[in-house]
Amino acid sequence: MEGVNPLLNADLHCHSTVSDGTLEPEVLAARAKANGVELWALTDHDELGGQHRAMAAARAQELPYLTGVEISVTFAGTTVHIVGLGMDPDDKALLEGLRATRGGREQRAREMAEGLAQVGIKDAFEGALRYVGNPDLISRSHFARHLVDSGVCKDIPEVFRKYLTEGRPGFVPHRWAALGDAVRWITGSGGIAVIAHPGRYKFTPTEEYALFTEFKQHGGQAVEVVTGAHSQAEYAKYAGFCTEFGLAASRGSDFHSPDESHTDLGKLPDLPGSVTPVWALLAERVH
Repeated sequence: MEGVNPLLNADLHCHSTVSDGTLEPEVLAARAKANGVELWALTDHDELGGQHRAMAAARAQELPYLTGVEISVTFAGTTVHIVGLGMDPDDKALLEGLRATRGGREQRAREMAEGLAQVGIKDAFEGALRYVGNPDLISRSHFARHLVDSGVCKDIPEVFRKYLTEGRPGFVPHRWAALGDAVRWITGSGGIAVIAHPGRYKFTPTEEYALFTEFKQHGGQAVEVVTGAHSQAEYAKYAGFCTEFGLAASRGSDFHSPDESHTDLGKLPDLPGSVTPVWALLAERVH
């Protein structure tokens, strides 16, 4: 792998069955290799349980691999995701921080199910649980799959629109980790912290500037510039943020499922030429 090649087909953001994806880590590794990915990371939500499996599968595919995670944080009343890359997946402080972050998911899910029951959708918690198996990792995506498969809605976007966004009957907010804590867990375990898909957050320009400023102050070093949720205009916007804040640029599809994701593994445009790719900072951490 050329450590500083900005045109490398790196996919450093995706999810497996260990969190809210639908494919096993081994299947994702094979899919990434088949799609021409040259550097891969599995970044399950708040969970490192798939890392050793992903690493072994990538090695079997002769696919360079970076450890990864996506940590949920609350910033300015909004859920923001921070990707960690190149961390030690056995680091005790990181594991404990993620365990605490996951701890609120089951209670939140039960409250979501209560809200859905009030509008006539019964047993949604049990239904969602069939898609995950571990209450610690249950999420809105699992509820959405249950509501589609049971015929309540025709597709995932309809579920979110009608039931799982703010003001709808199944929406329950959750307070996640603090931004500074998440960045420190990642950097303290040898990794680099990345703001995931910043174009998805509905921040005012002032709030967004505050997010980047605070992230940088805590030791964050990169931002996802090219990702499945971004437009071409956002590629350019966040490449500019890299220059303004002195951040490296990351690239990842945020792939969850062949049936649900807009962008497949390895099918993103290249990073803009003006940025420093995050893998230039992580050459020593590639497996």
